[in-house]
Amino acid sequence: MVNFMGMRSKEEYSEEDLARINEAVNSGIHSVERKPFRFRLLFWWWVVVGILGGISWLSAKLVGVV
Repeated sequence: MVNFMGMRSKEEYSEEDLARINEAVNSGIHSVERKPFRFRLLFWWWVVVGILGGISWLSAKLVGVV
């Protein structure tokens, strides 16, 4: 049975299909070691976006749009 997202349940695949799926998922681009996520970078992105938003709001306030 196919659910509304078009994905099958695990029981609908044969053992051979599951083996091929596991092989594809564990090879190539899916098995690349990645660096840990840097929350400091996310913080600085928020700072930059906040500053740019503040500048745009202030310029709109000075022009009289807001």
